[in-house]
Amino acid sequence: MSPHNVRRVLVTGLGSFWGGRVAQALERDPNVEVIVGLDTEEPHVELERTEYVRVDANYSILAKIVRATRVDTIVHTFLIVDPTQMSQRAMHETNVIGTMNLFAAASAPDSTVRNVVVKSATAVYGCTPEDPTWFTEDTPPSRPLRRPVERSLDQVESYVRDFAEDNPHVVVSLLRFSNVIGTEIITPLTRALELPVVPSVWGFDPRFQFVHEDDVVRSILYVLRSNLSGVYNVAGDGLLPWTEVATLCGKLTFPLPPLGTSELLWPFKRAGVVDLPEEYLNLLRFGRGVDNRKLKSAGFGFRYTSAGAVQAFVEATRLRRTLGDHEPAYRYERDVEQFFRHSPAVVRDPG
Repeated sequence: MSPHNVRRVLVTGLGSFWGGRVAQALERDPNVEVIVGLDTEEPHVELERTEYVRVDANYSILAKIVRATRVDTIVHTFLIVDPTQMSQRAMHETNVIGTMNLFAAASAPDSTVRNVVVKSATAVYGCTPEDPTWFTEDTPPSRPLRRPVERSLDQVESYVRDFAEDNPHVVVSLLRFSNVIGTEIITPLTRALELPVVPSVWGFDPRFQFVHEDDVVRSILYVLRSNLSGVYNVAGDGLLPWTEVATLCGKLTFPLPPLGTSELLWPFKRAGVVDLPEEYLNLLRFGRGVDNRKLKSAGFGFRYTSAGAVQAFVEATRLRRTLGDHEPAYRYERDVEQFFRHSPAVVRDPG
């Protein structure tokens, strides 16, 4: 991005893991002059110049904000891909209705939006025994999508395609992320890998692919700065058998019966020990691999392979277990934020 091509960026899901980290990365870019973050909840990471706006789950006020701020770029991180985070109805409201309102705002006659990046997931390919070893960006699901997360992402992606077709002047990037792992993110898979024994499904040893959380943020910024349009798989090189993933974590696997698995896990879910919804149980049966060559051909370099991402997770887990978490949790306080950003009493660093 040239020094003269400054950006005004709107980030959805500022209070989510990804929205906060993308905003932090954008703050370090001198060519980004304005960052506005939207969410139903306050940010959980410290931000220096991102303006937080509280909105409802379906972003009904988004068109007004786009008009008022005249943003040219939208980074849509607020898509729910973990079904343990909220109910099916709330997930539909957030993913489908929220994305509809986002594109309505971006395609308004007076819209200043010229770049849109949407964070999706490889869950949109589904997970069945007929799957190929590698899904390319053009490979359809092997069976009709059944799970709510898969179907909601498929609907979102149909809106992305329609918007891109109707607005050829806008650079639209859709990134499908594989299973994310790393030093900080918490998912049903990372929770399972931190158990004393790792759950598996009897008779299956599927191959898994991972992407490190840092490569997720780096890829979002890369497609933005490179003005890359299109659909891209984002996943580290290599596939790992689930038993090998457990071994890297220093754990043994505990095979669950292939039938009635969800019912067997219900007491553990109620006790807050582990929650593996059907999407993840299917992964423990069949796994999933995606072809990442398209993004690499566009110039993006992954810092972590699948195995490297798992190793980073193992090291971070070991460190937390040894030292504990000494970092105080960040708490957003609007009055304090406004004071430090706008009060004339605060001495500004001229540099």
